[in-house]
Formats: sequence, C-alpha cells, structure tokens
Amino acid sequence: MVKKEFSALELTKAFLDEIDKSNEKIFAFLTVTRDSALSQAKRIDDLISAGQDLPLLAGIPLAVKDNIMVEGARCTASSKILEEYIAPYDATVIKKLKEQGIVILGKTNLDEFAMGASTENSAFGPTRNPHDLSRVPGGSSGGSAAAVAGNLSVCALGSDTGGSIRQPASFCGAVGLKPTYGAVSRYGLIAMASSLDQIGPITKTAQDAALVFEAIEGKDEKDSTSVNSKIKNQKSKLEFKIQNLRIGVPKEYFMKGMDKEVEKTVKNAINKLEEAGAEVREVSLPYSTDYALAAYYIIMPSEVSANLARYDGIKYGYSSPAAKNLMEVYSKSRGEGFGKEVKRRIMFGTYALSSGYYEAYYLRAQKVRTKIIEDFNRVFKSVDVIATPTAPTTAFKLGDKTKDPLSMYLADIFVTAVNLAGLPAISLPCGKIQGLPVGLQIIGRHFEEDKVLKLGEIFEKL
Repeated sequence: MVKKEFSALELTKAFLDEIDKSNEKIFAFLTVTRDSALSQAKRIDDLISAGQDLPLLAGIPLAVKDNIMVEGARCTASSKILEEYIAPYDATVIKKLKEQGIVILGKTNLDEFAMGASTENSAFGPTRNPHDLSRVPGGSSGGSAAAVAGNLSVCALGSDTGGSIRQPASFCGAVGLKPTYGAVSRYGLIAMASSLDQIGPITKTAQDAALVFEAIEGKDEKDSTSVNSKIKNQKSKLEFKIQNLRIGVPKEYFMKGMDKEVEKTVKNAINKLEEAGAEVREVSLPYSTDYALAAYYIIMPSEVSANLARYDGIKYGYSSPAAKNLMEVYSKSRGEGFGKEVKRRIMFGTYALSSGYYEAYYLRAQKVRTKIIEDFNRVFKSVDVIATPTAPTTAFKLGDKTKDPLSMYLADIFVTAVNLAGLPAISLPCGKIQGLPVGLQIIGRHFEEDKVLKLGEIFEKL
C-alpha cells in the first residue's frame, strides 16, 4: 500500500466483492459495514498520500465476531433477544484497532451467546466450512474462522471461553490464538462466562496473529481483570532457538475414540519440531484430561446463568408484546428470545448454583479447577510448551451432533482445560485429511504468548 501497488480502498473493495459473492453460501457475516469500511480505507489512502508513517495494520480488512461491540453497528450475539441491538460504544479491542487504522468489514456469525462448538446454534442460521460446505466451521467463533479461511477477510477477532477460537481455527485451517486470561481487555465483549472469556485473533499465519495480538493486548482501566503483561514488548528481545526448546506431549491427549488420522497428523507435526532440534518429552496431565470438561460444564453454565439474567425484556433487547404483567415480561421475553442451547445452559447453571447443590457441584468444580492449574504448573517445571491436538476429529457434517448435546460438548475435550487454567494457546494448521484441515495446539505458560507465537512461525516454515 505504501508503495502504491494497490490502495487500501482497492483492497477493501476486493474483500467486500468477495463477501457479496460468497457470503450467501458460507454465511460468515451477519452484518457488513460497507460504508464505514470504505470511508476507513479512504482515510488511510489519504494519510499515505500525505506521506504519513502508518502502523502495519493500517488499511487491513478485519472481521469482528458479533459479540464484540463496534459503535453504531448491530451487535446481536446471534440471538433473537438482541436482534435489533445497536452497540452504543466501541469495545476496548476495537478502539485500539481503530487507532491502528484497521478497516472493519462487518460482524461475523457465532453460536448464540458463544454457546456451541459448530456455529449451528445461531438464531440466524449456520455458517458453513469453506473447505466443504456440507460441514461445520467449528464454534463458537465459526463465522470469524470461516471469513479468514474463505478469503472474506484478512484477519478476524473471536472470543474463546472453552476453545471457541482454537477449535474453529483447527476446523477451518486458520491460526487461532487464545491469549492468557487478562492479557486482553474484555470491555465491550458480551459476557458469557466472565472468568473464562478471552478475546483473540484468527489469522492466516502466526506472524499475523502476533501483529493483531500486540495491537489489542494490555491493561485497560475499564476491565479490572486485565493486566500489564510481565513479558510485554519482549517479542523482539526473545532469543528464541528451537534447539533450546522442551516440548511436553501429554500421553492422555491421544485417547481412545480419537480419529486415528488426526492422531497421526498431529504426531507427524510434533516429529517435525523434534527433527528441527526441539526436545520432545512425554508428560502427564491427568486432571486436565479426566475432569476438565466436567468442571467446565458446571463453572461455565453457572456464570452464564448469572450473566444472562440481565436480559429481562426491560433494560434492552427483545421484550415480548404478549406479556400482560411483569412476571410475563420476564418469562415470555426470555422464553421467546433465547434459543434451546442457551436455555439449557441457564438451567444447568441455575441448578448448580441453587441451595443444597452449590457445594456438591459449583464449589467442587472450582476445586477441580485448582487441581487443573496445579497439573499445568507441575508440567511447566520440566517443559517450555505443551503440544496437543486441537480437536479429536476434523470438521463434522452439519446436523451430525445437534440432536446429541453431549457429543457436541466432547468436541471441546482438548481445549477447555486451557481456559480453566487461564493459559495462552494457539491452534496451527498441521495438515489435511481428505481435504479437511487438522490443528496442532501449542500451550504456553501464563503471558508467554511471544514464545507460542514464535514457535508457530517456526512450525509454519517447517
């Protein structure tokens, strides 16, 4: 762009044309912000013409998951209850990216309120995998992953509560980074489970993920859980040699019932890292494999139950016209506005928090969470990073798991422990099986995104 080989406006128009052509079949975007995207791009061209120095992200088209606020644009969280809701302000990550001059193309589809592993739970219809339109793109950030994989955007933002960036990145053959909990502000993200949610990038390469992450990370006074990374700005200083790297491979992650071809592809990827000079060790994460999914599906719905209480048909969002009194405003608005999966999780969570069950379920799950954190801390004493499959299978067919919620939940088996422990992790494309991508997950210590991203760059070169 700076060399004027093409303009920001031409680049943005090319992606908008691709969205016009392909979005109907992929359905990655719920809202396309064409006019504001073109005016943002024109502004960048004017600054280039004026000879101004610009950040690397200036003029680059971005897609945004539709649970992250972009001022003046619809923000639905793919739910009927927020179908007409217009965001009154920018999320902190959007504010930071706008300061970088990024061009926002629109808002992408997701599982309703980010609850799902396939983007089939959207109130507005499912997204399809660009590699095979009969298959799911993964979830809940399926629209963002499909937008990047289908060349409808250069990069995208997603949110990851229990694998919702990494699993769709794996299914769509993109790079997905889930940062350390607290590394990126959650201000302006529609809350699902506040102790687990984290915003992160979905991109084509690890280097692109690093650029977007560096633009959005850091403490924010509007989010008390955000922190200044201890290793901030050390990416360039990091003397990274793969020969000095110790990679832990948890034996429990290669389990019975896992797709044999996926296992083979991931093991081949780990062998490539070993051949390049890394030391690969077998490690054990017993709590993470045996109990993470169970603990996650008690803690997450409990927080969902509390967070979604705000959709009462009064303050904002859908309000049932059929309600005759206050109790009916609540019950009918929520009954008509929420989808099946959202209702299921609210009921799970309310039950787990209810009198007499709190200690038996929620409190016990939190104790297991502590054990999972201890599991990772113990392993990280002897290794620098952990390598695992991102998902046990490749992308499954649309409709395959919708009738069996439990089998859908199992799609997240390798990714939920990372959220419970608050660790950073990246999913990298590591091969294909019959044209369908497979993801390799690299997990790092808290705030060691630089190491995880650098290893991602090295792996891509291999």
